Amino acid sequence: MSHPERLGSLGGESVGTIAEPPHVNDTLAAYAARYGLKQSAARPTLRKYIQDVWARRNFIWAFASAKNISMYTESRLGQLWQLLTPILNVAVYFLIFGVLLSGRGAIPDYLPFLVTGVFMFGFTQRSITSGSKSVGTNLSLIRALHFPRATLPLAIAVVELQQLLLSLVVLLAIVVCFGEPMTFNMLLFVPVLMLQLMFNIGASLVVARIGAFNRDITQLLPFIMRTWLYLSGVIFSLPSLMKPGSKLSHHPWAAELLKANPGYVYVELSRNALLGKYRDHVEGLNLEATSQMWLYGVAWAVIALVGGFLYFYRAEERYGRG
Repeated sequence: MSHPERLGSLGGESVGTIAEPPHVNDTLAAYAARYGLKQSAARPTLRKYIQDVWARRNFIWAFASAKNISMYTESRLGQLWQLLTPILNVAVYFLIFGVLLSGRGAIPDYLPFLVTGVFMFGFTQRSITSGSKSVGTNLSLIRALHFPRATLPLAIAVVELQQLLLSLVVLLAIVVCFGEPMTFNMLLFVPVLMLQLMFNIGASLVVARIGAFNRDITQLLPFIMRTWLYLSGVIFSLPSLMKPGSKLSHHPWAAELLKANPGYVYVELSRNALLGKYRDHVEGLNLEATSQMWLYGVAWAVIALVGGFLYFYRAEERYGRG
């Protein structure tokens, strides 16, 4: 049985009045303002955010250590893979580029040269690749707990630093076995490592934000990193390719771009600190100023860390939604 009053309301103005939604959001906003309530996922001020990240430095180290230990728990060799993986990579590159393509002829002590390049570039490569997944693989943690999300890519960078420190034992052993004397110049490797760590953290923060909203980046990164490896002098000496009469010497702008490449900068600074014979070889070519390399290294570290942190921070309240 029909109801006349309802039928009448369908043809009049009352339908629009009934369908109009109440101003719930305005009411809640006024209520929150009255009692000093704040949005739980709201982005804090930059200063407060930095303080929150620093306050969780112990969590970052503990989270990184736990992740590092659990990474190889299902493998029989366990943590040995942290050393075996870069060593096997070096063996492959040495066989292809050092033996088959005779790339070791123009470079003194090619094996330490190659090991240094593979280990140091791998530090950056793994930090960026793993950092791109740091938010997406921890969504349950992000949605369950309130903490600064920047701690996740920071922890990834610490994981890779811990793995590199183990690899450096092998690197130093190879350097010593090839007759490199222990000199004070090797102490320069410490600031080089710190600058590279700063760069890795900044780059990880950038790809972490991109990867949080676009998972396709994780599929593209292996190809990007492989191309970057070949452009960073990991398996060849860029100063040797810039000698007078070479193809690269006819395109100085291309050589300058390659020299400013951060992947090349930190690899070359590491070699200059650890490999005295290679350092003398490069100085004999009179093509590269070490001071310029240090300038590039400091600039890339500061720009990447500051820019990457600000870029990640601006999307803080969006991580874990959807």
